[in-house]
Amino acid sequence: MKNVGERQPTVTSPVAAAALPAGPEEQQGTRRRVARSILDHGPSTAAELATRLELTQAAVRRHLDALVAEGIVEPREKRVYGSRGRGRPAKVFALTDGGRDAFDQSYDELAVEAMRWIARGAGGGKLGEAAVLAFARARAAALAEKYGAALDRVPPEQRTAALAEELSRDGYAATARSAPGSAGEQLCQHHCPVAHAAERFPQLCEAETEIFSTLLGTHVQRLATIAHGDGVCTTYVPRKPHGTRAPRASRTAPSRTAGRNPA
Repeated sequence: MKNVGERQPTVTSPVAAAALPAGPEEQQGTRRRVARSILDHGPSTAAELATRLELTQAAVRRHLDALVAEGIVEPREKRVYGSRGRGRPAKVFALTDGGRDAFDQSYDELAVEAMRWIARGAGGGKLGEAAVLAFARARAAALAEKYGAALDRVPPEQRTAALAEELSRDGYAATARSAPGSAGEQLCQHHCPVAHAAERFPQLCEAETEIFSTLLGTHVQRLATIAHGDGVCTTYVPRKPHGTRAPRASRTAPSRTAGRNPA
């Protein structure tokens, strides 16, 4: 029989527990919340974290200091779009590679080995690269079929947001927002379960970008990727006139003219 008021143990992922710093149970739980919030929303200021987590900024800064000391997060200068105002730019905190490892699935390294096997089996070199790209496009086409039905159910102006929802269900913690200083939108993926694989094989990002273009019926531009060291995968989506849409037949045959992601 349980005692009244007895504290029940907190169940946590063994991987996350190993990656996050040790300490009292309550502090460790709050630090996991801070790290998770950065994962879900991308590089964040202490003020933004305090608002989202309903904590004081002083408390958030203490947890951030501990996470920085353990190599889970790192401070960065906040990226500013357009003209920069006076004063020092705000400092944001982003997950390090080690911090992401606390949340990444173990199949990431398996994906790397599988694609290496594909490249070697095709003969390596240019033939190997082409084989990996063919695999990446086949995988992306399957996702297009999966996501396409959801996008068909909403009007054109809501499809970027609908795509973000579908990506989030697959672990990408995606959001859609208006692009600063533009009539377009930004599709932001705050997490990538296969970031390490995409770092070694950029064909994964290339095929994904092609499928975004196909699903949204417009040429999109990849501005940043986690695989290239950015805090968030960011894709610019120009707004199209209402009523336009991608032909369904094109969803399984992505264009081969999309460029690779910027380094």
